[in-house]
Amino acid sequence: MSTARDCFHFATLELVRSSPIKQRLICAYRRHLATLAEEQLPTEARDQFRRVLRCLRGVQPLRGEDTVAASVRKMSTQDADDCAALIVEIFGVMTRSRAELALATGGTVVQLHSVDTDNAEYEMPVMVAHS
Repeated sequence: MSTARDCFHFATLELVRSSPIKQRLICAYRRHLATLAEEQLPTEARDQFRRVLRCLRGVQPLRGEDTVAASVRKMSTQDADDCAALIVEIFGVMTRSRAELALATGGTVVQLHSVDTDNAEYEMPVMVAHS
């Protein structure tokens, strides 16, 4: 059984596909978020989750479509982008919450690189095309 964090992780992965944003939103909800209950989420993510649900289930459907399809159909592209961003934000909240819990219960954090790393290490040479 997937945890709420797993569901948001998979929903976030669904949102970064190359299909149109409205299609990605519908898939993310139907495949990964539809069965989640608010109580499964950390308290700090519940208000945002309610906002997502209002966005995705707020429109009365036409015959032959469900509430999610109707709600997304009525969204502007900006509204769809905002709803997708909210889903990603919730995943971030849940991930931070999990990390904080691990630290509070004696877990460890593995540092992957030096905090004092020089930014030059990440610089890329500029490529210029000449005609």
